[in-house]
Order: sequence, then C-alpha cells, then structure tokens
Amino acid sequence: MRSSYRLLTWLQNAAVYLVLSLFAGLMLFPFIYMLTTSFKTPADTFRYPPRLLPRDQVFTRVPGYEGELPLYYGVVNGERRPMALVQNSIRVGVFAEPSRLEQTLTVPLDQVQATGATLTVNGEALEVFRVPVEGGTTVEMVKLSQTALGRFVDPQDPTITILQNTRTSTPVERLALHPENYAQVIALRGMDRALTNTTLVTLLVMFGQLATSVLGGYAFARLRFPGRDTLFTVYLGTIMIPFVVLITPLYQIMVAIGWVDHLASLIIPWIFTAYGTFLMRQFFITFPKEIEEAALIDGASRLEILRRIILPASTPAMATLATFTFLYAWNSFFWPLVIINTGNEANHVLTLALNVLRGRAVDSPNLLLAGAAIAILPPMVIFILGQRFFVESATSSGVKG
Repeated sequence: MRSSYRLLTWLQNAAVYLVLSLFAGLMLFPFIYMLTTSFKTPADTFRYPPRLLPRDQVFTRVPGYEGELPLYYGVVNGERRPMALVQNSIRVGVFAEPSRLEQTLTVPLDQVQATGATLTVNGEALEVFRVPVEGGTTVEMVKLSQTALGRFVDPQDPTITILQNTRTSTPVERLALHPENYAQVIALRGMDRALTNTTLVTLLVMFGQLATSVLGGYAFARLRFPGRDTLFTVYLGTIMIPFVVLITPLYQIMVAIGWVDHLASLIIPWIFTAYGTFLMRQFFITFPKEIEEAALIDGASRLEILRRIILPASTPAMATLATFTFLYAWNSFFWPLVIINTGNEANHVLTLALNVLRGRAVDSPNLLLAGAAIAILPPMVIFILGQRFFVESATSSGVKG
C-alpha cells in the first residue's frame, strides 16, 4: 500500500514538473531563438524553414580549380556524398527520343547540335537535336525543356562530375557562431556611446532613487512632525497620476531649465519616487524601535542609526528597489524619445539607438537581434541576481539573525 502511494506521488510530481517544464520552454523559446539568431549570418537568418542553431556552408579546395569552392550534397551511383560546385548556371537541355519520351537525357546545350528540323509530339512542335551518347555516337532527339544547372565534382576524385540544380541542392553545413555581429552593432553609428549613456543614466537614477527613498522612508517611518501622515498620503497618491498627464508639464519645465536634449533630463526628474519611499517606509516600520531607542540613549544621531544599524539590515528592501529601478531606467523609451532629439546621437540611450538601428539594419535581422540581446541581457542578469532578495524582503522583519 505504501509503495503504491509513493509511486502515485512520484507520478504526480513528475507530471507537474513536465507541465511546468513545457510552459517554461515555451516562454524561453523566443529568447533562445533571438539569442541564437544574433550569431547567424544574414543569409542564414532568411533561411526557410528557419533553424534554431547558426550554421555556415562548408568550403573546400579541389586540385585543378582556383579558390575555395562551396560544398553541396549530390548523388553519385546512388550514394549521397559532398560535391564541390565548380561551375554555375550551365544551360542544359532535357532530351528524349521521340519513341521513348520517358527516358530523358540531360546534356549541356553547347554539346548538342541543332538540326533545324521540328517534330510534333503529342500535339506540340519540338526541336530536333543531335545529342552525343555513350560510345561517341550521336542520336537525334527532341528537346523537351531546358534549364540552368551547376557542375559539381567530387573533391576526393575530380574526375567524377555531376550536373544538378544549384538552388535545390542541399549545402554541406557546420555549426558556427558569429560573435562579430555584436561588435558590428556596437560600432554602428554610436551604439557604443548609447550603451555608455544608458549605463550612466541607469546607475545614477538607481542610486538617486535609493538615496531619496531611504531618507524619505526613514523620515516618514521614524520622525514625528506635524502633517507627516497627510503629507505621506498626498505623496503616495501621486502614484495614481498617469505618466501621459505629466509629459507636457514636465517637458515645459525642462524647456524652462534648459535641459532639453541633455542627459540631466533623463536623470534628475526620476531620482524621486513615491513607490520607493513607500517601500522603504514599510520596511523601516518593521524595524524594532527598542534597538533605535537604545542607540539614541548611547548618543548616536539619526544619521548614524540609519547608516550603521538600519541600512545593513535593509539589504533585501534596497536590493528589491534597486532591481525595479534598474529595469525601469534601462528600458525607458518614451521619455527619452520625447526629450532627446533624434539627430543628437551623442545623447542617445540604448532604446533610441535600437529604434534607429531598426531602420538602418532592416535587411540584417541578425544585427537587430544582436542589438536586442544587448538591451535584454543586462536587466535579465540583474533580475536573476536580485530575485532572491524579493522573497527575503517579503519575509524579513528588519532584524538579521
């Protein structure tokens, strides 16, 4: 009975993990495809059907031919083997004897001789040619059709030659990464400057919000002054004001100050946050007052208590606020689009540079996805590293054990 229960429990857990893994794979697949495509060549990007991993065509050298030649798979005596393309777009004709139309022969047009005569077959007038066959003789045949084929030789034995359609031939490929795509994107018209600007703006906004939120949160949580609760309620209520309502007055303020088209307009207005102040206040409220009172009796000032006692115990809350702020500042697009001139590439942030890249590299999806990966990877890493602090912030009481 117990073994049956354990088996049932194991099967239930296995089913749960299978379903969760399936949904996790579906969620991660677009990101994985973006990452792998960013290492492809443009030709490999447009390949149909699309493939997940990047591949490059294999080239080889053949004695008697100059340069490296692309390899394709061809069939020789019923065996599939790599063949090197030595000549492309050879005009060939498909010929057959009038009495045996099902038995066709493909011969280059420069090896046949037109007779000038025509023969009606199945109601269609077909030209007659003298076609060379085995044994050195020629046979009069009608031309059924003509096309362009490629000439392929066996790299191991160049005397073995076949003709086949190059477009429908399967190339010989190998797995290959192209990390130079990232260098090309970064070097493309100031992308490196945009990356530097984004890092600078994000770090300054993040540390600015941490400083103002810690000071504001501590004041609202621990200091007593007239109108404290009312002021906090009003300040917290600003969260409900939609950003679109603030754009016009905020832009007018930037014009009056003279910060339009400057990085200061991306930093100073955003170092004050009601959400961060609320988050830190709620955490400071849980901190035991007895510890703070004991420090005050010992002669410590408010700033010393905050710096030496409260802040070391506030790592989870500060890490949570830093993570959210980093994600917001790094991915900010609409406000930079409004306040930074499109032609001022020296002050572009990454989101604006990617918007410009979308137009310049429209024929190179691999470069677009490389730029997207550059924009996505840093906040993803920050989120993964700070994820454990979210749980710790929710369960912590403000006292470290």
